[in-house]
Amino acid sequence: MPSLQTLLDQVDRKVDEIVALHRSLVRIPTVNTGFMPTGNETAAAEFIRDWLANEKVESSILGRDPDRGNLIAVVPGRQKKTRLMLMSHTDVVPVENESKWKHEPFSATVAGGRVYGRGASDCKALLASQLMAVALLKRNGIRFEHGFRLVAGADEEHGGRWGFGWLADKHPETLESEFAVNEGGGTAIEMGGAIVYLLGVGEKGRLEVHIRFKGESAHASVPWTGKNASYGLSEALKRIESYTPELDTSLPLFDHLSEFAIEDRPTPKNIDRIIADLEPKNRRLATLLRALSRMTLTPTMIKGGIKSNSVPEMIELTCDVRTLPFQNDEYLRKQLDDVLKDIPDIEYDIDYMSVPNQSPFDTELATSIKKAQALAIGRDDIRWAPMVSNGFTDSRFPRNLGIVTYGWTGVHPTDDPTLTNAHGTNESTGILSLVSATKAMMALTYDLCGGR
Repeated sequence: MPSLQTLLDQVDRKVDEIVALHRSLVRIPTVNTGFMPTGNETAAAEFIRDWLANEKVESSILGRDPDRGNLIAVVPGRQKKTRLMLMSHTDVVPVENESKWKHEPFSATVAGGRVYGRGASDCKALLASQLMAVALLKRNGIRFEHGFRLVAGADEEHGGRWGFGWLADKHPETLESEFAVNEGGGTAIEMGGAIVYLLGVGEKGRLEVHIRFKGESAHASVPWTGKNASYGLSEALKRIESYTPELDTSLPLFDHLSEFAIEDRPTPKNIDRIIADLEPKNRRLATLLRALSRMTLTPTMIKGGIKSNSVPEMIELTCDVRTLPFQNDEYLRKQLDDVLKDIPDIEYDIDYMSVPNQSPFDTELATSIKKAQALAIGRDDIRWAPMVSNGFTDSRFPRNLGIVTYGWTGVHPTDDPTLTNAHGTNESTGILSLVSATKAMMALTYDLCGGR
């Protein structure tokens, strides 16, 4: 059987095939608006099923809805249980203004060493790399001591209720594994000539707060005969804008800032100064530290009024909230009560999308990932730090099942992260990262599952 290095060398000869697979996935418009019917993830799942069948890998599709299928493939090992799960998702967010794009969002255009398109980065690059790694392992007849599985879920972009969340609740056997890797980490930051990879060990909580402002309707020509709900909204927006969150530096990343040549030990008293000093040198790291040292409360949507000549008697404001691990429901309610204090005729409710979650940093999976990344980019001088993501992914579902799960995508350190634009205009992924990620996923699977 070929050695691992021989397998990695094969990846360099398969660049065109990797890019073609990725482009095929991007061209399937699996747009998830969050409101049913939506997603159409089954189209992507069926494409993957047929592609894997050509590689002699069996897979199945399970879905809460026929159009929202989840793809599950299992490669068995000598031992009965699977050890590793390669996770990704097939749905993508909508395109808000197509006219701003350089290339049609679902054309998967290749330009300047990158593939452009909605979902090119989030999350079809990781999916393509995982699929190609599985295919090359299969083509070379690699046998495994421990089996592994690949699961591509639906509905990640709106909470996973049709995807990993539904699988975890109704079909937990489809996620059975000891370890898992997913999106939500694995980015590289260069500081002082050193490369530091951020391993995604956890995530902040994500909630939606719906605040309703009540008034009394009236004709707009005599507005004093009613009560305009807009004015309560206006006051609330001013207070949210000036909200000062409690600062905290207890997340594990703050114990590793020396890796980034930051000498001061961070505390709630000095973290904003550290961030301000860092901003001109590395804005991306400064933004991450800001997000991970506080709760965020962000107005995102306003809905209200029934006609332009009527005083609105009900307006609803939706806010996105990202909480730190210690910030529970009681904590959030106290913060909201303080912000909204004395605004009359107001009520709110909280909708949990994700609670804070975390896996330990020092595990066998972390050790194997470090080796795999070094092999994938040909460097042995990589440093590592644990990161809690300010966003949320499907990783919370396997973590809740007791599966050690990391965010790690195998990206290449020279791939400019500012060009990725996940969820934004001209979303793209670098071909260098498609290649390094394929190598990384292959090396991890080979090592952790006992390939031979």
